[in-house]
Amino acid sequence: MSEKFVVGYDGSAGSKRALDFALNHARAGGGSVVVAHVLEWSAYSFLTPEELEERHKRRKEELERAESHLIKPALAAIDASGIEVTSVIRYGHIAKVLCDIARETEATQMVVGRDGDGGIAARVFGSTAGSLVQGAPVPCTVVP
Repeated sequence: MSEKFVVGYDGSAGSKRALDFALNHARAGGGSVVVAHVLEWSAYSFLTPEELEERHKRRKEELERAESHLIKPALAAIDASGIEVTSVIRYGHIAKVLCDIARETEATQMVVGRDGDGGIAARVFGSTAGSLVQGAPVPCTVVP
């Protein structure tokens, strides 16, 4: 069985290392890669219809910007690799959505990068990588 890697990708140096890690392992084992970008999005309550419409418009613009400025360049850079690569862009809580994507795509492993800049907030509230390691539905590799 070939492996399918879901890579949390945000364009940071850590996520680029995670993508390289997944691509190298997919290449070696004939696997595939899903490049997943999650835009953090929280639900607001008590918005007027006008505010909801404006928010929907901004959300659509953010999705289009992520596709054109982040995902397309990443996919173009690995296009000639011969590895099957797909992409997903979603809104929501990053760790939860990445876990959902792993389940939906029947991934065998998740890969994320660590940037090391978590600081006190990450220690108090937790980091995305920490949340994934604790709750991932498949093995999760954190690339330093």
